[in-house]
Amino acid sequence: MYKVTEAVFLAGGFGTRLQSVVKEVPKPMADINGKPFLHYLITFYAGQGINHIVLSTGYLHQVVSNYFGEFYQGVKISYAVEDHPLGTGGAIKKSLELTKTNHVFVANGDTMFLVDLTSIVKFHFEHKADFTLIAREVEDVSRYGSVILDEQSRIVGFEEKNNTAGKGFINGGVYLIDKSFLSSFEFPEKFSIEKDFFEKHYKAGAFYGKPCSNYFIDIGIPDEYKRAQTDFVKLF
Repeated sequence: MYKVTEAVFLAGGFGTRLQSVVKEVPKPMADINGKPFLHYLITFYAGQGINHIVLSTGYLHQVVSNYFGEFYQGVKISYAVEDHPLGTGGAIKKSLELTKTNHVFVANGDTMFLVDLTSIVKFHFEHKADFTLIAREVEDVSRYGSVILDEQSRIVGFEEKNNTAGKGFINGGVYLIDKSFLSSFEFPEKFSIEKDFFEKHYKAGAFYGKPCSNYFIDIGIPDEYKRAQTDFVKLF
């Protein structure tokens, strides 16, 4: 069975919508019951065999590196620091340069999606996928935009948020990326992984969405940030 042991977390968010409750730290460093959100994310992935994590940082990057250092929870921590905003795609590409293996998990640093990494790896290789996105089923996709899957779970389209409503799949912000496949495309230094890679090139390879209904929270808005305080007492 193929194993994936490295991950990239996008941890450079400004947290604009959280300014009323979280100040002077990057969004993934928002306090949840006395620990930064990233602590829970690292702990969760470390518990599933990830032994090297690259934190993609920018805004107040020293706050992140001062807290986590070079090793945390038994995991080696590396830092890909943006001198200027590179977009999600540019940040991922820069971070992947610090990884040693070809298959790497990527996750948003402000989202907790309690996915089973082993099942994602199994799904990825059984489907001979070039790229796997974890698709979260929700009751109303309008806030997020949706991912359209066919009967074999292949990605066949994307819908903008507010363009559609009702039950469906959203991008859960967790991906399994094949670095050699990603590097076969030409991108500018700054680009969006969602707009410039997923939405433009999903027909160019085997892009799959693995459905998952596990616990999911995005702390990017105050109400969800508040909910995390209660939820995480029970979850961690």
